[in-house]
Amino acid sequence: MKLTEAIIERIYFYCDERNITPNKLATLAGMPAGSLKSIFYGKSKNVGTRTILDICQALNISIFEFFNCDSFKNLDLEGDY
Repeated sequence: MKLTEAIIERIYFYCDERNITPNKLATLAGMPAGSLKSIFYGKSKNVGTRTILDICQALNISIFEFFNCDSFKNLDLEGDY
């Protein structure tokens, strides 16, 4: 699995868990909805730490919580360079 795919999977997980749309999450994170769409549609290959932090703050979770799942424990994660 690619790192970006794991991040997308995790964002969708939290959106589903909180019953919010990705557009609502973007609003809560103070980012344009297009920025989140770029991540989802693969236009943004390298999601920045600031973006992940903004998403985590909007979800009221820590970065540790965000990355604490089996997808990120996989040693075969590939970067999108």
